[in-house]
Amino acid sequence: MAKGFKGGKQPSPANMMGQLQKLQEQMQEIQAQLTEETVSATAGGGAVTVTVTGDQRCQAIHIDPEVLQDVDTEMLQDMILTALNSALDQSRELAAERMGPLTGGLPF
Repeated sequence: MAKGFKGGKQPSPANMMGQLQKLQEQMQEIQAQLTEETVSATAGGGAVTVTVTGDQRCQAIHIDPEVLQDVDTEMLQDMILTALNSALDQSRELAAERMGPLTGGLPF
């Protein structure tokens, strides 16, 4: 017997295609849900908040008006970048968490 062969019947191509189609539909459903889910990240002790969707689209940037009175431009830019990158990281983690059960074991 071939190594790793467990015996029994091999799945039919039609059955495999059906399973792949079901997997694709589930992935599309999760991707649609991710467009509705959001994550937020802050920088500067809450001075800047960035909200990103699960499909990595920046939805909002909030800057505390008090920060604009005291902060220099470079510092504000750094806070926005920090919050945006953190929100994008969280968004990617959310997508991986949602897709993980479907893609676990696939070679990509």
